[in-house]
Amino acid sequence: MIGRLLNFILFVTFAGATITLADTNTGDEYAPVADLLKSCQVCHGDQGASTEQQYPILAGQEFYYLYVQLKDFKSGLRANPIMDPVVSALDKDQMQLIAKYFSEQVWPDTEYASDDQVTRSAITVITAGQCIACHLGKFDGDSRVPRLAGQHPEYLAKTMLDFKSKSRQNSPAKGSLLASFADQELINVAQYLSSL
Repeated sequence: MIGRLLNFILFVTFAGATITLADTNTGDEYAPVADLLKSCQVCHGDQGASTEQQYPILAGQEFYYLYVQLKDFKSGLRANPIMDPVVSALDKDQMQLIAKYFSEQVWPDTEYASDDQVTRSAITVITAGQCIACHLGKFDGDSRVPRLAGQHPEYLAKTMLDFKSKSRQNSPAKGSLLASFADQELINVAQYLSSL
């Protein structure tokens, strides 16, 4: 099953154009997951440095956070129609290797900007929600807490709105917290965080 899925992913075509995947130099340590890492490039970009806003940047993300997300996809705690079949056959060692590989890559410079009005709104929400208690002052992440600084704003906004609507279920406390803010306020937070 996983072999057929990988073959499908590796030869995906969009609008009649075949995607050419970059050669992932994984070294011997990552040889057991080399084909899986190549398939990740379809959405998450070369070495996890996604350029498509709807797909999160994985390069330089926290190891333990990435590992837990893979476990949550596999268990169904975090549902996603793209990721569910990809992780269904992965074992613990494979998930840890994939998470380790992406955590060791360099976070790309996204160069997003936030205007003054959006920044003021975002800081009000961040202060009221006490976001730095978990995400820390620079939003760089720490172990199980993801890096948010410099992440794609479209992805961040969708994630927060999914928590708010409870369509994303793998952090119930976050859903309850975000439900107290308006959608536009969360979109402003996403734009601000992406600019850090």
